[in-house]
Amino acid sequence: MYYARALFVVILVACIAVMSCSSETQPQPLIAFESERDGNREIYTMRPDGTKQIRLTKSPTYDGSPVWSPDGKKIAFESERDGNREIYSMNADGSKQTRLTRDPDYDGFPAWSWVSEARKIAFESERDGNREIYIMNPDGRNQYRLTNTAAFEGFPAWAWTATGGQKIAFVSKRDGNHEIYIMDADGTNQTRLTNSSPKDNTFPAWSYDGMKIVFVSFRDGNAEIYVMDNDGTNQTRLTKNTAYDGFPAWSPDGKKIAFESERDGNREIYVMNADGTKQSQLTGNTAYDGFPVWSPDGKKIAFGSERDGNREIYIMNPDGTNQTWLTDDSAYDGFPAWRLGVIIKEQED
Repeated sequence: MYYARALFVVILVACIAVMSCSSETQPQPLIAFESERDGNREIYTMRPDGTKQIRLTKSPTYDGSPVWSPDGKKIAFESERDGNREIYSMNADGSKQTRLTRDPDYDGFPAWSWVSEARKIAFESERDGNREIYIMNPDGRNQYRLTNTAAFEGFPAWAWTATGGQKIAFVSKRDGNHEIYIMDADGTNQTRLTNSSPKDNTFPAWSYDGMKIVFVSFRDGNAEIYVMDNDGTNQTRLTKNTAYDGFPAWSPDGKKIAFESERDGNREIYVMNADGTKQSQLTGNTAYDGFPVWSPDGKKIAFGSERDGNREIYIMNPDGTNQTWLTDDSAYDGFPAWRLGVIIKEQED
């Protein structure tokens, strides 16, 4: 499902908790990504300039959807190496690959929490018959269910809010259509934020201060981007087109939102101010350009493009200049995920 994969990447950059760390303590800037260059979907890493591309996973089946821990030391990911979709974790260099979930049904969509003293991973699971949200420790212990309805519950996204501590936004169909909810980290105080039945609201992405949530709504007949306060008030439409607008991604300073749009005939990347003003097209090709992901310092945007015949990963400045090809092979390369906890200054050997 498009929104499942799209939201995954936004979670990766939803909060840069260690932006103030010194250059001596920062981990090496890296981009994790998926590639089929070796015959099946595997996880790789590379430098932000495209050098030192290293394969981390090696299995005959699917490994994908990499998600960096907030300190940049671990990667959670999905794998089918044991027969069905499960969640694993590994060190940043690919060592110590460890299975975290063990069920005959789907487990996926891992999302790291931001508080180091109480680090958790939220995830989706169908172990009880339908898609629900669960939580576990980073080592896979203490797995327990947060939502409990007969309908779809998924797309968990963490944030730290000044007024309520750690919160999880998620999407639920408990009321018949996709709506956005919020809950405490222990699953209590589940509150519905959107209400536009029968039109769907989905793809919630937190601002860095935890005060705003940008999302995609179909309430006006097609996919448009909206923003609201974290209690569901002040829901405001940011884009207004007859074509698709989606996949909103906050800049680290909270001043800009990158997004995808088909307003000019095909999928391209745009950027706008957080209030929807000054919408500018960044890419312009006859082929797909999408999946924008901000670097932790906000100085670069990684994205996927098919301008050269197949899906590859590119990088550009926030104003669309200096679009540079990072991957170059005949197979799929996509799903870029910036290493968190890193402020990029200069590329070091």
